[in-house]
Amino acid sequence: MQTTNQKKSWNKIAYSKNFTTPIQSELLHTYIKKKAKIVDVGCGYGRILNELHNLGYTNLTGIDFSEKMVKRANKQYPHLNISLQNNPTIDFPDHSFDAVLLFAVLTCISENEKQLFLLNEIKRILKPNGIIYINDFLLNQDNRNLERYKTYQEKYDTYGIFELPEGLTLRHHSLEWVKESLSMFKQLAFQTTSFPTMNGNSSNAYYFIGKNNIDFR
Repeated sequence: MQTTNQKKSWNKIAYSKNFTTPIQSELLHTYIKKKAKIVDVGCGYGRILNELHNLGYTNLTGIDFSEKMVKRANKQYPHLNISLQNNPTIDFPDHSFDAVLLFAVLTCISENEKQLFLLNEIKRILKPNGIIYINDFLLNQDNRNLERYKTYQEKYDTYGIFELPEGLTLRHHSLEWVKESLSMFKQLAFQTTSFPTMNGNSSNAYYFIGKNNIDFR
């Protein structure tokens, strides 16, 4: 039910919200080649893919579960390959991509199990030694966030989850959970920072570059 409600909420705001999490271009160029086969999972209306296109990346794919986000993407950036992804299982074969982007997507998934399922799907579609590049949000210590973490902790049984008036349920993550959940990838770069949110606030955040090490023994 939560996934259905989330989709309805994203469809409702698809044309009114602009996403703001930034690309670390230097890291991008360091770890992902211009001709790499890249997929942006949860690409929204395609902003990040268009930025990559403008930086000279040529083999770009995007998927999102919001029909209206995809419609906006196809209208706003018709030169990009962006399609609807309806199933939790990603509709690509094993080892399909050189790199996967995951920008402010884990924050939209409140449950640990569903986050891990998605990360394992990403591991599956990545080629051996492929790159995952994540931007996402961390716990904050300001009164506004502390109050809403407390308000919703009992309902969701996880500290850091909160609801927005738009109908979305979002999550800010502890560093402990970030490190645990991403341990399936070999860390190449990790940095805490702050990002602007789609509602014009500032939040603690992180970016992570990891490698898909696969043991074939």
